[in-house]
Amino acid sequence: MQTYTLPSRDVPLDDSYDVIVVGGGPSGCTAAAASARDGARTLLIESTGCLGGMGTSALVPAWCPFTDQKRIIYAGLAEKVFTTLKSQMPHVPQDQLDWVAIDAELLKVVYDDLVTGFGAKILFNTLVSAVETDGNGGVTTLITANKAGMRAYQAKVFVDCSGDADIATWAGAEFHRGDDTPDGNLMPATHCFTLCNVDEYSYLHGPNLYQGNPQSPIWKVLESGKYPLIADAHLCTNIVAPRAVGFNAGHLWHVDNTLPETVSEGLIRGRKMAQQFRDALAEFYPKAFAASYVAQTGSLMGIRETRRIVGDYTLTFEDYVARRTFDDEICRNSYFIDVHPGANKAFRDIGGMKEWEQTNVRYGPGESHGIPYGCLTPAGLTNVIVAGRSISCEQIVQGSVRVMPVCLAMGEAAGAAAAQALAADMIDMHKVDVPRLKQRLKEAGAYLP
Repeated sequence: MQTYTLPSRDVPLDDSYDVIVVGGGPSGCTAAAASARDGARTLLIESTGCLGGMGTSALVPAWCPFTDQKRIIYAGLAEKVFTTLKSQMPHVPQDQLDWVAIDAELLKVVYDDLVTGFGAKILFNTLVSAVETDGNGGVTTLITANKAGMRAYQAKVFVDCSGDADIATWAGAEFHRGDDTPDGNLMPATHCFTLCNVDEYSYLHGPNLYQGNPQSPIWKVLESGKYPLIADAHLCTNIVAPRAVGFNAGHLWHVDNTLPETVSEGLIRGRKMAQQFRDALAEFYPKAFAASYVAQTGSLMGIRETRRIVGDYTLTFEDYVARRTFDDEICRNSYFIDVHPGANKAFRDIGGMKEWEQTNVRYGPGESHGIPYGCLTPAGLTNVIVAGRSISCEQIVQGSVRVMPVCLAMGEAAGAAAAQALAADMIDMHKVDVPRLKQRLKEAGAYLP
């Protein structure tokens, strides 16, 4: 690709914030909330028109489990988001804690209230397009673009919750992408959607659509060969509102969120795939879906992995298997290693995944592992901390730590750490007093046994 040199220009500068959080997904929301809660003047920059990321714009229809099968372990602000939303959804049993449905429109407001309620400011529809550094590991300035044009923002600490480690990467941090092969060998994306006018009684009392059910209609759909965009059996559904079923279904390979051309192509295919799912289910499960229609497809693609930073510590598969505890852990995680076919050659086919899952990797009741603070601090950068699916970990472990509940917990830790560094007037995120950070998180309700 050819290059073009931008002419020198002056742009407006805003240096009124202590902490800037980039990315308004789950980790970004709790990071901004925690930073502001603990006294830092905080700005959250989001590229879309709402907060929530995968749970809102991408229409992921359900939370992954919030428990270790005994108790809620994604506590603190994560639990606040979860319980606040659930309390507004009458069809969800209030004692249900795992695989709870998400009403995306309600969740948008929950996140708005969480972030602004602690005093953080939100800037929607704004892209960070460049990063300026001091040459010594410090980020000095973010260059943004929106309808007002270009603008520069300066702060003391930057929290990268972009999902793709954009800020850390553009600042020069080392990272891994997938399995580091030329094509990355990333997990496939999924374009979630909602079908409305579903016959709820037939849906609830007919065959479970999940691919693990041999009687699921998805197997007849695949056998028919009539719906070529439905390439595999991946199919998870939840009732998200009356007569409305949310779908996390189908796979889209060769989609890399750091390559916009591939995302654009994936969105076009995904919208057509949603219609094929509707038509296929109307044919093979007519009692529930004959009168249904595609009410909405996600405005964001459901992305599972891209970049992972190289941090002070890399969480390993061995750590996961050992249910390891760390002195500097900032949250716990108990989600299973959810690797979708294509991310790792050993797990490309469903049979291989089933065989692998039969090992002792699956956690029992009460089991979890810690996520060290060192997984959030990019090597070589001083005033940047990362939270969300792009933390420092092996690719296979990323299949567990990428989901929303644990991202919420990591975000709160990152935001609290940023505020603590400011209060100590020592802007080096590698030198944060982690025991003190853990105590602050516990005071705020975090689960750190």
